[in-house]
Amino acid sequence: MSSSPDVALIQGLRESARPLSDGDPHDALIEAIGDARLVLLGEASHRHGTISTRRAGAVHQRLIVEKGFHAVAVEADWPDAYRVNRFVRRLSEDRDADTALSGFKRFPLWMWRNTDVLDFVRWLRSHDDSLPPGAPKVGFYGLDLYSLHASIDEVLRYLGKVDPEAARLAREALPLLRRLRRHRRGVRAERGAGSRQIVRDAVVKQLVELLQQRSAAATRRATEMRGRSGSRRSRTRAW
Repeated sequence: MSSSPDVALIQGLRESARPLSDGDPHDALIEAIGDARLVLLGEASHRHGTISTRRAGAVHQRLIVEKGFHAVAVEADWPDAYRVNRFVRRLSEDRDADTALSGFKRFPLWMWRNTDVLDFVRWLRSHDDSLPPGAPKVGFYGLDLYSLHASIDEVLRYLGKVDPEAARLAREALPLLRRLRRHRRGVRAERGAGSRQIVRDAVVKQLVELLQQRSAAATRRATEMRGRSGSRRSRTRAW
């Protein structure tokens, strides 16, 4: 006999499930999404080659085209996904989508180096190319840090270009990250959660400072561009 939790689960599924239409099976889903700013696709979309994966790609496309979404955030390594992001936005020298995906060389390789993702990345590139000048392009971003050291290298490389002092401070924080990683592996666990929290707080503090500096730099660049644009208009009127 089924337990009460199972009965409640089945009843909840019956109340929430939506049948697929005979036309486009995603119509009911897109309608249910409405004006939501965030849409989360489930674990089934991880399975390469399945109907769920192909449908997830189709849902992505409809969300971008019909709902105006401009960011795809996936459970993937940040530096490897950002290489794809640069490709779809024409900011890299990668010649094609397959090359852009070649950064994925570690677990879970099968999740991203497959034909479903390859087709979607090609579609993203084509979509962004079709947008009018000045329109926000759709980006592709990773939320995981499987390759911690590769991510650190990317941050240091960026800071070395835009803020050498921040790069120096970030290098000083590397021992904190190593300590945090050792704690996650169970080394020196006898010190308890308090020590781990101190390390986390220090790392998060530096990350927040980095984001604030990046935001300030973006604001300065935007102000400078507006200033140059206004100067050109003034010269045109004077002429």
